[in-house]
Amino acid sequence: MERKAVRRRVLPGIAMVTALVAAVTGLAGCTDGGAAGTSDQKGGGSSPAPAQPGKYRSLPQACKAADPKRLKAMLPAADSLTTEQREQLYAGTADPSFDGDRHVGCHWSAQAPEGNLLLSVVFERVVSYDRGAASDDDKAHKVFVRRLTDAHLPFPGPTSTPSGSPAGSPSGAPANPAATPSTGPGAESPAAPSASASAPPSSPSSPSSSSPSPSAPPELGSRVLEGLGNEAYLDDKLSAAGASAAQSRTVRIVFRTSNVLVTVEYSVQPSAPGTVPPSAQTQERANQLAEALAERFNE
Repeated sequence: MERKAVRRRVLPGIAMVTALVAAVTGLAGCTDGGAAGTSDQKGGGSSPAPAQPGKYRSLPQACKAADPKRLKAMLPAADSLTTEQREQLYAGTADPSFDGDRHVGCHWSAQAPEGNLLLSVVFERVVSYDRGAASDDDKAHKVFVRRLTDAHLPFPGPTSTPSGSPAGSPSGAPANPAATPSTGPGAESPAAPSASASAPPSSPSSPSSSSPSPSAPPELGSRVLEGLGNEAYLDDKLSAAGASAAQSRTVRIVFRTSNVLVTVEYSVQPSAPGTVPPSAQTQERANQLAEALAERFNE
């Protein structure tokens, strides 16, 4: 009789402990499930949508991008060339490329009476491998800004153009120090009149700085361009003058249209010593070709 009483007293206590353990386990399971559900909702809502790919998925053939008439104007062939040699000259030479949809180029060279002429056209399609962070256009813009900085040109902004500065020059002066004019209209510094006044009148061999030579055209210099693609700049470089060698001029124009960067480079190397290629003519020819290429992308 005593053993039965002991059993009856112990069993209710065990049942109560088992019930408490089950209750605690159930609460823990509910808490974990709620936290997991909240975490999943938060993670799914914070993922941004990837940016759309760039406008251009391929590139044109660089050697056929330029108009033949424009090529003949920029690269006049010598009269001594045969028909086959002329065709080979204007056909150009393609640059080596491992991916024709990412980077292509072509270059031409001609020996004209005025000197050696070089021309190159390069197309580069920029692709962002992480479009969740930046689109193809954004990546191409960053590449353009880096090249603009390498050319030592200021980033374009809402700045007023000072009077007497070249059109399109945000800084009011040529960015290329070597291309800064010493003579020509508008090239006279405020100190020039006093310098000419102090020069002795009995020395006819020393020219007056107040009377610029009409044969020296003004230098346009490097600058940011407007109205060419989404953004563009022109880099004008003149080689150092030598005792017998002529100064060569190289004009490079880089512009971006969506996710494609286009580079046009035109060089004039005169054969006559002491000859300086005019900046206006060289820049105009390169700029006309760049505008024609930009129109092709808008077709």
